[in-house]
Amino acid sequence: MPRRLPAFGSRVTIGALVIVVLCLTACMPTPEPSPTPEPTASEIASPEPSPTQERPVLHPDGTAEDNLPLFEAVTVKVWAESGSSSGRAYIDALVAAGFAKGDMQVTQDLTTVGNAVESMQFSVRWGDDACLVGQVGPSTGEPVTMVMDQLAEGRCLVGETRPIDW
Repeated sequence: MPRRLPAFGSRVTIGALVIVVLCLTACMPTPEPSPTPEPTASEIASPEPSPTQERPVLHPDGTAEDNLPLFEAVTVKVWAESGSSSGRAYIDALVAAGFAKGDMQVTQDLTTVGNAVESMQFSVRWGDDACLVGQVGPSTGEPVTMVMDQLAEGRCLVGETRPIDW
């Protein structure tokens, strides 16, 4: 008959072996992390080109919706540079961007007592049925731009507008 070891003795032996293995593992040196390679001079000098955003352009044969990005960019730029409610600033910037001055309307930028208006609108008639319309001013907050249907007689803005005679 095979001889059996006492259960207590085998447990002690296994426990002692586990402790020895753990101690040996803990005493072993840890490997040094491998260094990260430094970028070469050519990698520093010529980083990957980042994608450039295309600037909006005028699409003379396009729709009002096609030209809204340029109209909006001009409006936001004038507002950011001056916070202006000067109608002339917006009209001049839109003309410089290629929009036709003869197709534009602008509301008054001064009240009847000479104060700056709280909100001013300007527009560009586009084709026979659409208008690009912008609104700026302290009461508006951020500039607002949109495409709207033309009104009667090819007008874009309701009410009295000022002559664009400069």
